[in-house]
Amino acid sequence: MDKRLELHYEKLSEIYNDLWETRPDYPDWMAEQIRERLRVASGQRIADIGVGTGLFLSRLLPYATPQTPVVSVDPSAALLELLPQDPRLHAVQATAEEVVAGDVLLPFDTFDSIVIKEAVHHFTDLEKTLSGLAARLAPGGRFLIVALPPQIDYPLFKAALDRFASEQPDPEQIAASLELGGLKTTISYKEFPLSVDRDKWLRLVSDRWMSVLSNFSDGDLAQGLKEIEQHYTLPRLEFNDRFVFILGERPAA
Repeated sequence: MDKRLELHYEKLSEIYNDLWETRPDYPDWMAEQIRERLRVASGQRIADIGVGTGLFLSRLLPYATPQTPVVSVDPSAALLELLPQDPRLHAVQATAEEVVAGDVLLPFDTFDSIVIKEAVHHFTDLEKTLSGLAARLAPGGRFLIVALPPQIDYPLFKAALDRFASEQPDPEQIAASLELGGLKTTISYKEFPLSVDRDKWLRLVSDRWMSVLSNFSDGDLAQGLKEIEQHYTLPRLEFNDRFVFILGERPAA
């Protein structure tokens, strides 16, 4: 992980609770979307790549044990420190690329379920990394990638929306990378409605809560905040968070 992203996630760890106050029902909703698609069963070997603080593991932990913990991979030490202290979690500080290269020791060679949520846009070589991770999926296993599509409905300034669109991989490209790893893929979409206090939103943007915002200088960000203030004048902002779910499945042996 480059220094810019490392600093971004260190900062994010400091405001993490504030971030989720804007959508308190969302973590349970997303965790259920993940659980349903992975069809997790007790005793399965599960990996969460880009786990962050483990916010979405709540519905997976009941299926884990100290002998088959959820392998929780993230390059950010600051975020991993916020993981629950639970023997059913096995934390690994590493990038996805390091996992594929075999540079880190994992408790399992293969997994029954792999999930990546909003992290694939950071991969330096999407095709190689995703096909390499897919190679670690056991027969009958499921690999779920949750991402934002390139076009999002967030109340951001135009330069941020344009840069986000340019950096976010296309869902078809993600699916094709999984298929190179021998998986059969399906793509689906789901929306979560949001209602956020305008002042709260402006503070989150000022704190660069999205990684794309870390690309902007202080001056550019200040100008972007003015643009948001001028364009969005109501005290509450109403918009949809739209997610794409790319599911890869390996045939049973």
